[in-house]
Amino acid sequence: MKQKTESATESLEGKLLVAMPTMGDPRFERTVIYMCAHSPEGAMGLVINKPAEHISFPELLTQLGIEAETEIAPIRVLSGGPVEAARGFVLHSDDYNRATSMDVGDHVALTATVDILKAIATGTGPRRCLFALGYAGWGPGQLDAEIQANGWLHVDADPDILFSADLDSKWTRAIAKLGFEVAQLSGAAGRA
Repeated sequence: MKQKTESATESLEGKLLVAMPTMGDPRFERTVIYMCAHSPEGAMGLVINKPAEHISFPELLTQLGIEAETEIAPIRVLSGGPVEAARGFVLHSDDYNRATSMDVGDHVALTATVDILKAIATGTGPRRCLFALGYAGWGPGQLDAEIQANGWLHVDADPDILFSADLDSKWTRAIAKLGFEVAQLSGAAGRA
């Protein structure tokens, strides 16, 4: 009798996906992605270290007709990925949790409705958050193939990296969580 073997890859939901230095796609060079979903049906994540061009958070609120009633902490608008670049997503601490929020990791949630922007503008939003336009998406098996081709590393998410305002250091800090220096990374995939 043959024993059934599992070939399913561990879910990366709630983890950081870190581009290898040899990433061939310039859109993802030195990119850190927070993985919101990862299953046999595909994967979805938000780039957390690339600023969006030509728009600030206050300008975004103005465009949506939302008036800030209180002084809000500076929030960078990020380019969350190349898919649906006009669609907004708020990745946030789970202290703000509504029916429209989806838990995606350890004390992290995702909300993609205008209600959270109104809550932020009135001072009743989440304690920590980031706003992204667009997302990174993969079809069935696509991300797993890219990982096997040595395009990505993954590491446990760290709220201090995730919500840090210092976008430039996120990639290096995520690599450092793996316990080695960037210079030690090789672009060649090994085979046993």
